Amino acid sequence: MGSKGIAIVTGAASGIGKAVALRLAGDGFDVALNDLESSKARLETLTQEITQKGRRTTIVLGDVSKEADVKRMVDSTVQDLGSLDVMVANAGVACKFVSFQDSTSEDWDRVFSINARGVFLCYKYAAQQMIKQGRGGRIIGASSLAGKQGLSISASYCASKFAVRGLTQSAAKDLGPHKITVNAYAPGYINTPLLTAMGEELGGAEALRQDRIKITPLGRLGEDEDIASIVSYLASKESHFITGQSISVNGGVYFD
Repeated sequence: MGSKGIAIVTGAASGIGKAVALRLAGDGFDVALNDLESSKARLETLTQEITQKGRRTTIVLGDVSKEADVKRMVDSTVQDLGSLDVMVANAGVACKFVSFQDSTSEDWDRVFSINARGVFLCYKYAAQQMIKQGRGGRIIGASSLAGKQGLSISASYCASKFAVRGLTQSAAKDLGPHKITVNAYAPGYINTPLLTAMGEELGGAEALRQDRIKITPLGRLGEDEDIASIVSYLASKESHFITGQSISVNGGVYFD
């Protein structure tokens, strides 16, 4: 089967990023995998899974908060795989879960450097490459339920995810004339390592899981594949008339 195009997925070593990479490979995309150097072994395992699907892949290590790393990531992808059609700016981190008055500027800067600056840089360099190619493209970022409704003990995380929504809307306006769509996904409570880590920090992973299940109308946590499915659609040609949107995938916890 011929390739549907070339995609980059950041934060691809685990969780939602891994599921997205596998889904896009299954859809027929060749996929460049990004994460930190510390995740190289997991990325190498993932390349084997993607290759077994008959798709080409490459590893582009780097820190999305560093401009030089993001530029090199895009350039390396084009060099190794030939072009760039889809950017999935998925990489993100959680904040320290403390009350607003106890939060620190250091944690604010750390969270924003990945969740907002990192997404901005991925959008920017993907857009530049797509404009150069002249055939449009798909840019997709990671917002959150916390980017639609403020949550307690999560000030910097919420603010960073609200920032992604604004960035997505602004970029969609500027890039529309180039036939580039820009959208984001906004997960609710997803059964990921991030949720487990959050629960452990708050004193009980399983207690947190049960609490989040209780407040979700569909009565379960989401899975990585639930997010991968919306990314699959946003990356497709069929989504050509959708742009500037941050699409909720949250089991009914919050209604737009």
